[in-house]
Amino acid sequence: MNLFHQDFSINRADRESIKNQKSCTIWMVGLSGSGKSTIANSLEKKLFSLGYHTFILDGDNTRLGLNKNLGFSEDDRIENLRRAAEVCKLMNDAGLIVITSFISPFEKNRTLASSIIGDNYIEVYIDADLDVCEKRDPKGLYKKARNGEIKDFTGISSPFEIPNSIHLPNNTPDQIEKNVDYLLGYLKNHNYIK
Repeated sequence: MNLFHQDFSINRADRESIKNQKSCTIWMVGLSGSGKSTIANSLEKKLFSLGYHTFILDGDNTRLGLNKNLGFSEDDRIENLRRAAEVCKLMNDAGLIVITSFISPFEKNRTLASSIIGDNYIEVYIDADLDVCEKRDPKGLYKKARNGEIKDFTGISSPFEIPNSIHLPNNTPDQIEKNVDYLLGYLKNHNYIK
């Protein structure tokens, strides 16, 4: 293969320095309807209001663009997360704090994402009970899965392997603010933000 890594004068540390932050990827995982996107949005709004440079990478949004050529086979799901992790790595190199929202049901996929992103990968499990997620069902997917219209749907006909990572409960609306406060504290305590 005739490819070589090209080094440039400005590096990640330089980009982080002018942004007054340390880049990282907060990889939020959990069942559909667990509140990943809601918490990601609330966290980004808070960080943005404090002057930090962020970007949200959402599972549905990536499948509408970057990954629109992928289906939902096991291989396509792996490739979906691999591409997302590569984008996170590039955005981290740009000095950004990236917040993701991907179901990421299997440990092997989360391990792959972590290996691509590196040391600044922060995995967060949004822990909402299946019955709560089904009641929320913002996209109507659980109903379709229960009616047999969606095969291999996580939580119904396909498992979710609970990660050994930060666990944030999200069974009630008042927990969103608590979860955002917890994540802000985590970022401060680990010197990602001031």
